[in-house]
Parts: sequence; structure tokens; C-alpha cells
Amino acid sequence: MSTPGPAVHSASLMRTTPPCAGLYLRAMSSDSQETRQAELIYDWNEVGRKGRLIPKDITFFDETLRDGLQNPSVADPTIDAKLKLLHLMDKLGIHVADIGLPGSSKRAFDDCLRMCREITDHKLNIRVACAGRTVASDITPMIEISQRAGIPVEVYAFIGSSPIRQLAEEWDVDLIAKRSSEAIDVGVKAGLSVCYVTEDTTRSRPEVLAKLFKVAIDHGASRLCLCDTVGHATPDGVRNLIHFTRSIVDGTGAKVGIDWHGHNDRGLALENALWALEFGADRVHGTALGIGERVGNAAMELILLNLKLLGLLDHQDLSAMLDYANTAAQAVGWTIPINYPLVGRDAFRTATGVHAAAIIKAEAKGDAWLADRIYSGVPAGMFGKKQEICVGYMSGASNVNYWLRQHKIEPSKDVVDAILARAKGTDHILTDEEILNVVREIRGNA
Repeated sequence: MSTPGPAVHSASLMRTTPPCAGLYLRAMSSDSQETRQAELIYDWNEVGRKGRLIPKDITFFDETLRDGLQNPSVADPTIDAKLKLLHLMDKLGIHVADIGLPGSSKRAFDDCLRMCREITDHKLNIRVACAGRTVASDITPMIEISQRAGIPVEVYAFIGSSPIRQLAEEWDVDLIAKRSSEAIDVGVKAGLSVCYVTEDTTRSRPEVLAKLFKVAIDHGASRLCLCDTVGHATPDGVRNLIHFTRSIVDGTGAKVGIDWHGHNDRGLALENALWALEFGADRVHGTALGIGERVGNAAMELILLNLKLLGLLDHQDLSAMLDYANTAAQAVGWTIPINYPLVGRDAFRTATGVHAAAIIKAEAKGDAWLADRIYSGVPAGMFGKKQEICVGYMSGASNVNYWLRQHKIEPSKDVVDAILARAKGTDHILTDEEILNVVREIRGNA
């Protein structure tokens, strides 16, 4: 799609918009979805873009089974639920799953080992990582799991780096650097890839980060994980931190990846994750439904959803996304909010007359593509769902006619009027049973 540049004024923008006359016919005559998209949806998101800067080789790191389980209100899933989630992550094309902290307990160790064996037994493509503090006793269980399961385990070794954390822990930078290098050495000498994780990176001083990053790289860390541990960052902070880190990495000449791990305390976790990829991170972390410490993390399904809609995951099959989110919710005892994007009960439901009428008109043209987009920025059909029209206090006759036909009931004026009157006299969306009761009442009295 051709779009005007950032300095284009309004008259020029107006000239780029096709006239409405014949627009639908042109769109209908095209076999290309891209052409239809360009004809029928003017995309202000693309005006003045510098170009798609997110690299093709980005990877997704799923923290559901580690950081997600640190939420104080969730239950630790059964091993069967964890295995099912692993399979769904693999099906979605997620590259790496953090499967826990095996050094924290015998159960954690046993579950991590079982998940690794599941991957080998079923030849899954997903890779695994384990988290631990920068102490040898947390790293050695990961080495044992890797050896016993016969697959590589990425070591994610974390330690706080911010001044506020140093004050609370009574650490100095030399001590942090010493503990970091010793832990990295344990993993690297065992032949495992090590990611060095600085907790609270987004509130850490640049001179401290520069020293710690160089120490980590010198000792063989293959990745650096930048953590917005308390959800402090704004997009400007994401940009500044990633550019700073990239300059440190480039200065060493080493080939080291950059992870972004963000929390949602300001409500910016999803936005920051997307910006992190554009600003130069090549791996982004997320959890199912955004579960995690306090108010949670970036939501993995929403990261994938947005990248899909941006045209960056054209060949990635996301048909398992609903199953992934619902399985995670059930596994941890979580209730999905009704207004949650994509997965919530109301994500593709409407009872508003004007909205429903537009969807119905599109469907009457036999145009499922149009019906799925006329009042939805996220096409339901792309993710295995469909638009749903309900009957309520803001509905019109078109809602009722549509509902009746969907339920194989031929509408009549008296039935439609009675249902609409019942809906207008209530404070909620009518249930199927309430509508059917009205139909029975009218037809029983006829």
C-alpha cells in the first residue's frame, strides 16, 4: 500500500484517498486481499512509517511456566497441564519456553525434567530455558536436567543491578560482577548457552550496566536480558536502553542477542514489547494472558496478534492461540475478563443495533471478509472465531431477525416486536432461553 510521508499536509492526504463511488465494486472484483484492504481500509498506522524495522529472525520467549506462576493468585498447574501448554506453545511457533526454577524445589526439578523429556519424546521444535540466581547451586540443576534429558537448556541467570536494589541487598557493583561472572562460568563450562539477566535494568545506571554487560560477555554469555522488572519503562526508555545496550555489544565485537522482558505496572507492557522489537531487541518475552508478578507481564497472545496484523507473521500458524490462552487460564485457576482482546467472551459480540445492522448487511452481500472487519479491528475469522450478534436493550429489529434466522426460526412481525419489547424492558443482553420463551409465548397464543 502506498502511503504519504510524515510531512504530507491534509490536501495531499485527501488526494490519496480513493473516491467512494465504485469503491466496493472495485474491491469485490479483486482476488487479492491486500488490494481489498487498501481499497476499503485507509491505514493511518502506516502513514509516515520509516519502514518495517523488525527483523525477520526475532524469537519469542514464553515465561508462562516461570514468571507467570509467580503471580500471587494463581495455582501451580499439574504436570499434565504444563505438558499441554508446551505442546500449544510449540504449535504456535514460540521458540523458547522458560520452564521454571529447577533449583527451587524437588517438584520444580522433577517437572522441568519431565517437560524436557516430553520435548525429546515428541520431537517438539520448542527449546527450553530455566531461570536461576547467579549462584552455582541454581545453575547445576539445569546442567543435570540437560544431561539427563539429552537436550540443551538455556541458562537465564539473574541478579539485581539498580541502585535501589543494591541499597536493599547491601551489594556493591564489584560483588554483583563477581557473582555474575562465577555463575556464567558454571553454565558456559558445562556447554550451555547463558543469558545474563539484569533485574530492574530500566532503573539501573549506565556505567553499572556497561561494566556488568562487558563482564558477562567476556565470560561467554550469549544473550543479555533487559528487564523492566517493576513496569517502570515508557517507550522512550525502551529505545534509550536498547540503543545503549546495542552500542555496548557492538563495541565488544561479540555476537550477543538482546532480550526484552517487561511488566505491566503502567499498563505499557504490550506496547513496550512491540517497540523493543523495533528498537533492536531480537527476542521478546511474554506470558499467556499476561499473568505474572503483581499486575503481570506482556501478554504473549497479544504480542503475536499484533505482529500478525502488522504482516510480520504471515507464515506462522496462530490457530492454537485460543486453546493456548484458555488452557493457561484453566491450568492456573484464572478467570479471563469478558472484555479481554481476542479471548474474552465479548471480544466479537455486539448487541448494538447500528453495529449489528452493518455486519448483517455485509453478510447479506455474501461477503464474510467485509462482515468480519466492518466493526472489528481484529478479524475474528483469522483466529478461529466469528462475529456474534446478540439482542439487548440497545438492539434493533435487525438484531432480532438475524438471531432468529441463525436459530432456524422464521421471523414474523409479532415475534420480532415482542422480542424487541422484552429486550428494551431489560437491563441486560437476553439469553437464548429468554428469547425462545418469548417465541413460545407469542406462537402459543396465536
